[in-house]
Amino acid sequence: MFVGRVGRPHGVAGELYVDRTSLSADELRALARLEWRGPGGTTRPLRVQAVRATHDRLLVCFDGVTRRETAAPLTNGELWADAASLPDPGPDVAYTFQLVGLRVVDEAGGELGTLRDVTFNAGRALYVVEREGRERMYPGHPPFVTHVDLAGGVITMSLPPGFEELDT
Repeated sequence: MFVGRVGRPHGVAGELYVDRTSLSADELRALARLEWRGPGGTTRPLRVQAVRATHDRLLVCFDGVTRRETAAPLTNGELWADAASLPDPGPDVAYTFQLVGLRVVDEAGGELGTLRDVTFNAGRALYVVEREGRERMYPGHPPFVTHVDLAGGVITMSLPPGFEELDT
């Protein structure tokens, strides 16, 4: 399961930015073991040492990565974990990877499309929904998302009148 994208090193102590993740700092810390995947199929096992949240990303320290010079080769890689090792997100909560691929419908059951990705803007989730080869963005949070049925594979949304007519 995709955990996040590794950004540039921060400071001199070997911390790395991790973005595009739906995990909190505590959830990522609980995983402990990850696999780094770099360009060209290079892989490296990593063990999480420490995680702290910043404004819109996480700063992560890994065992053996203690300086900027040892962190730099990990830049632009991806972090992956075994989905079975993820902590239970809690009642009425799902991980982003569990939502991708679900059908998205309005409250009347009208088809909006299939969720292809979740992006974030100003700390809020935006659903990228594809229908008939066209992508549209929808707010991915309450009050717009009214129900998520993981077992049934459906996300139900309540959109304001006229929202569908907007050309996004």
